[in-house]
Amino acid sequence: MMSLLKRKGVVNMKICGNRECEDALSFSKNVVIRLWGHWCLKAIATILFMVIFFSVYLYLLKNSYFSMTQMPLTVVDNRIGFQPYFLYFYLSLWVYVSLVPALMKTKKELIHYGIYIGMVCSVGIGIYILFPTSIPKSGINWSLYPEFSSLKAIDTSGNAFPSLHVATAFFSLFWFDRLLKEMHAHRSLLWLNGIWCFGIVYSTMAIKQHVFLDVVGGLILGGVFALLTLHYHRIRFPSSEKVLE
Repeated sequence: MMSLLKRKGVVNMKICGNRECEDALSFSKNVVIRLWGHWCLKAIATILFMVIFFSVYLYLLKNSYFSMTQMPLTVVDNRIGFQPYFLYFYLSLWVYVSLVPALMKTKKELIHYGIYIGMVCSVGIGIYILFPTSIPKSGINWSLYPEFSSLKAIDTSGNAFPSLHVATAFFSLFWFDRLLKEMHAHRSLLWLNGIWCFGIVYSTMAIKQHVFLDVVGGLILGGVFALLTLHYHRIRFPSSEKVLE
């Protein structure tokens, strides 16, 4: 891999901020530079983050400290029927949210992003502890859909509001958009980013993992933290914004 990058003239580029040189690169070379930079740290940090998150998340599914509240259905929930093929959009979240840290350019930005997304998850977990919720039974015979067996065995009806699936996807949408613009991605990729996020958000209702109010809560949580952290990031790393001007 290293020899290939050297032949392409990519490895000689500084990962940490020669913006004028980077801007002259093609989008594909930008992607390679970013994925290759600190790849080991990114991989270990992402895996460690998910292990810690799921340990707490799954523990709370089985152990609630306060009385459980069932989320009410709305007109939107009644209008959206069960659409099993959206399972693949739902599962793609783990790829989607991993792309943002993978494309971070410097170690400092990577560490700060880890703190940002950690705050989103921490607030969601805090709400699950203080205000445990679940979704109503869907009435679906899950034995007819064996592809859902693993999901239903692990992720039960608890930890409903707000949907952290939605919150992390929506949070990632803003950050992914920023990175794509920074790398001078084609406009079609910006649209693809939005479509991918929308598919993930919609899938939570289409496969009956969440109800509409859970989704609204997730959008608010993810959106507020995205705007706050991006604003702080512009102040903390002003040089990284020059390319967006």
